[in-house]
Amino acid sequence: MVKCQVVMDALETIAPKRMAEEWDNPGLLVGALNQDIHKILVCLDVSDEVVEQAIEAGADMIVAHHPLIFRGIKKLRTDLPLGHRLQQLIKHDIAVVAAHTNLDIAEGGVNDVLAQAIGLSKLSSFVIERQDVDGSVLSMGRMGSLPVPMTVQDFARQVRDALPTEHVRLVDAGPRPVRKVALCSGSGAEFIQKAAFMGADVYVTGDVKYHEAQQAVEQGMHIIDAGHFGTEFPVVAVLKERLMEELAEAKGTVEVIADQSSKDFFTVV
Repeated sequence: MVKCQVVMDALETIAPKRMAEEWDNPGLLVGALNQDIHKILVCLDVSDEVVEQAIEAGADMIVAHHPLIFRGIKKLRTDLPLGHRLQQLIKHDIAVVAAHTNLDIAEGGVNDVLAQAIGLSKLSSFVIERQDVDGSVLSMGRMGSLPVPMTVQDFARQVRDALPTEHVRLVDAGPRPVRKVALCSGSGAEFIQKAAFMGADVYVTGDVKYHEAQQAVEQGMHIIDAGHFGTEFPVVAVLKERLMEELAEAKGTVEVIADQSSKDFFTVV
């Protein structure tokens, strides 16, 4: 076993908390820093299914991308979903930690994993947030390129096949071949204008609305909406491996497993 603090230190190496947006709520959300940790379950969301998975697997820590607690809690109603989930976590002594926008921004984090999965290289910053303490640029999203140009239809199929999704939504802006790609995992529609301004042929993100798609077409840029889940879930397996590497040098042993059962809420019928 290792102490919870040791796991937190490992996560700090992977995705420093200082990188997170001011509105975010990363870090230890349930549990104590001196808690003993034997097994960690890495996931995207702390859902009821994930909590049950952790209980059945004997995990005593959940490392999630999305924070379980985001805003202030004024009451703890165990007959409501969040309250019941928290009750189960405390009852079974399961700590919960989140690495959210800090993992989006960090090198090797959510956006780099997405870029690699869909075949991009020559990655650079996309939306520059601010400078880190060492002077390096913190960027939300990435710009990258394909080895050779391809049609947006072929690239959309490549994205679909590379990610844990059965479909993508394609916004076709006309006969423009794709080579330069902008991306932002999760909900990145707010950066459509930025992607177009930077000369992207296509923008890959999730949760795009009708008028946002219209805006992209008017600027001659394709969009591939691969969903919030589809663009972010690939980081789970990668984060599991990186945690194992960081914890390999720790005094004590801890098992790290990845959520294998979660699926997108959206399906096509």
